Amino acid sequence: RTVEGVFYYAMEYLDGIDLQQLVERYGPLPEGRVIHILKQICGSLYEAHSKGLVHRDIKPSNIMLNRRGGESDVVKVLDFGLVKALDQEKQSAMTAANALTGTPQYMSPEAIQSPALVDACSDLYAVGAVGYFLLTGQPVFTAESVVALLHQHVATPPIPPSQRLGKGVSERLEHALLACLEKNRALRPQTARMLAQMLDQAPTA
Repeated sequence: RTVEGVFYYAMEYLDGIDLQQLVERYGPLPEGRVIHILKQICGSLYEAHSKGLVHRDIKPSNIMLNRRGGESDVVKVLDFGLVKALDQEKQSAMTAANALTGTPQYMSPEAIQSPALVDACSDLYAVGAVGYFLLTGQPVFTAESVVALLHQHVATPPIPPSQRLGKGVSERLEHALLACLEKNRALRPQTARMLAQMLDQAPTA
């Protein structure tokens, strides 16, 4: 409050572009830039997950690129409005645990089938889907209805990015993205830090 008692709050001003706008305006990104962006998303999520919070709505329009001190492509992960606390006492004051929440193009199979069971690996599924979109310019799955789209996330294997693009993609990068998109979360990277390490192994990193 001000000296006069007037309430106010201060927020960081972000001057940039979100990833959805970036790809729609300029097309798919080169591998090195995709990896640079994904690693920063991993850093954000690792911090959230280590505090027991799952984002649940990772998607390109919730990730913003900014400039800071002359440095470009500084990532900010936005909109923790659907966040889930893994601690049940914290969760009671947040989004209902059994509600279907998220954006269909970036929802993990378990977010569709068992919303109460989403965890850090569910966010990493979405990170893989975001990386796929940045690299190819297209979402992992498209369909004429939300139900058909959700069914593909649950049951349809994704087309590898190299096949979608019709050109070579670094084997390590493609492996990391497809590992995130595994239907069985036990087969995905188990932490955001583990995913960042996988991305570092790509020759284009």
